[in-house]
Amino acid sequence: MKIKKQSGFILAMILLYGNSFGQTKESGSEKIRDGGKSAETYFDLMINVVSTNLNYGSSNTAISDYKESVKGINAGVSFQAGITSKFSLVTELYYIRRGGEISAQNPLTFQQSIIKLNAFELPVLARFHFGKFYMNAGPSISYNFSGTRTIEGVSKTISFNSSAGAIYRMDAGIQMGGGFMFKIKQKRLALDIRYCYGLTNISYDKEMFNRGLIISVHFSKPWKTNPLGKKIETFNF
Repeated sequence: MKIKKQSGFILAMILLYGNSFGQTKESGSEKIRDGGKSAETYFDLMINVVSTNLNYGSSNTAISDYKESVKGINAGVSFQAGITSKFSLVTELYYIRRGGEISAQNPLTFQQSIIKLNAFELPVLARFHFGKFYMNAGPSISYNFSGTRTIEGVSKTISFNSSAGAIYRMDAGIQMGGGFMFKIKQKRLALDIRYCYGLTNISYDKEMFNRGLIISVHFSKPWKTNPLGKKIETFNF
């Protein structure tokens, strides 16, 4: 039942953003024909704060009072490519440290457990601009390359195979959120808040899904040229 609800939610999001994209593209095309400018293009280096936890599927409600978030970081690059005045594409590649904690006496493991994963993640987001505000959403994939599991103070390296307690390396999810940006002279300062919803069960022997909140600050100059914007201008609509 939960899987059906999640699938329905994801489908609704896809339809909503697909419809919004179509409307934005149409209005953006009119502005391009009239000589309007596309959204600016930025390339950022970023170091951000993340707060993550794990969702345990059918057991999550029973242990919700025992769960704790794990603080971490993500560091990498972000690229916003302006397409029209109201729409841009954003892709990022970064390292992220995430996981979750369950306190002792919980009904699932009965022991305190802390899981920390090191991963590379690649989201691709559709970004819709409304003046200084924007909203974005899109899919992401990640690769877990290492991690530790600490039980009652004793840490062990996580296995990525088909054994009990192992974690799968590949993960997929969706990210959605928004932000606010304003200009300081010729530069941009942007605050972005994004929720990450893991769709893939990453545990070999139980249900376990990544969840997270990313808060990031971007400070950068726009690119002088926008190759995607120039290609759009050459199209005949």
